[in-house]
Amino acid sequence: MNGSFSLKQLIDDMGFEVVYLAKDYEEVEIESNELNRPGLQLFGYFRKYVSERIQIIGGAEWQFCNDLTHEKRCQVLEPIFASHIPVMIFSRGNAVFKEAVDLAKKYDRTILTTKATTSRLVNQLINYTDVLLAPSMRVHGILMDIYGVGVLLTGPSGVGKSETALDLLVNGHKLISDDSVIIRRLDEQLHGTSPKVTQHFMEIRGVGIIDVQRIFGVGCVMEEKEIDLIVHLEPWNENISYDRLGEKSQYGQYLGIEVPMMTIPVKSGRNTSMVIEVATKNFKLKDLGYNAAVALNDRVMNEISRRKKNS
Repeated sequence: MNGSFSLKQLIDDMGFEVVYLAKDYEEVEIESNELNRPGLQLFGYFRKYVSERIQIIGGAEWQFCNDLTHEKRCQVLEPIFASHIPVMIFSRGNAVFKEAVDLAKKYDRTILTTKATTSRLVNQLINYTDVLLAPSMRVHGILMDIYGVGVLLTGPSGVGKSETALDLLVNGHKLISDDSVIIRRLDEQLHGTSPKVTQHFMEIRGVGIIDVQRIFGVGCVMEEKEIDLIVHLEPWNENISYDRLGEKSQYGQYLGIEVPMMTIPVKSGRNTSMVIEVATKNFKLKDLGYNAAVALNDRVMNEISRRKKNS
């Protein structure tokens, strides 16, 4: 897991209706992506109960409490509110019991409600908390969607990443993040997003800051993308023997996950954006099982065999 997130952020992002806010709700931190429906706790069983989890009162829990008398309802709910829960959420638009509100005020706990079904609420919360608590890191680079492939452009400052990305935008591809990319590991895949403060903005030397969404339209930006391919740009070095056939496989690694990588040398007069477009198409073909280098090698070997037979 990766730290925590605040209860205030959960409320702001998910749009729950507030029934009662704890006085310190802005300081309450949620550190687990596990949820709890306190069915057993309503019967008084608290072994292995984890109070730090988000507590959900679903249809079954609500109906059980609704069938109780006022005194019994207070009796079964009070131990839960007394156990330092971060928040209790009522699903399905069910009315929040007055006893729950009174206990929330007594122990200063937050109560929220939503019209979503319990299963939908659980799915929403799991997806939300998984993203926020996933292992993450920031890398220097540009993340783009090129022909549906998430391509992370990396390389030293001044190599031309932003100018190359600008060419790709002109050609109709999409920007996720410029300069700084937040990478999260979700379900054994890497997902990249932009820091909120710089989202949809690019820095072009000699031009300054541009708003990609306003210049190129909403169709040229995305919020998030899986990282399928790393393209590393580096200044052309005559002393380095670059891969000319594409037979060698390179990989970059972030957060313990390997990602296919290509190194593309950059020099004046070379259309780097076009090279990246072709490299991306070739990557898609390899992913579908076709390797041009292998196909060429097979063709050459077949031709050699044919000539030997005819000689």
